[in-house]
Amino acid sequence: MNSRRDFRSHRAALFDGIEEGAIRSSAYSSQIHEHENDQAMDSLHDRVSVLKRLTGDIHEEVENHNRMLDRMGNDMDASRGFLSGTVDKFKMVFETKASRRMATMVASFISVFFLIYYLTK
Repeated sequence: MNSRRDFRSHRAALFDGIEEGAIRSSAYSSQIHEHENDQAMDSLHDRVSVLKRLTGDIHEEVENHNRMLDRMGNDMDASRGFLSGTVDKFKMVFETKASRRMATMVASFISVFFLIYYLTK
């Protein structure tokens, strides 16, 4: 009988404080924690989806701006070529004395025209 009493005391020591209701409440508690974890996972999934869409939109916007800057750079190169050609022509015109005289004559006619225009107005 003494061995039976030892068995009961060991069993009581192992399962001290655990009753049938305590086991049920811990199972219910774990279900609640699982449900909260699932809600947190869904919330994180939604946030990740929003961030993914946002980064996709940012990537698309950056690509559009890069294309626009490339086109603008090409246009600037073209205008630089046009401007340098015009400057070369002006240099050629002002290299000779006859061309300088012609340029001063054209400038003076334009000046006189504007002077008369403002005086008659």
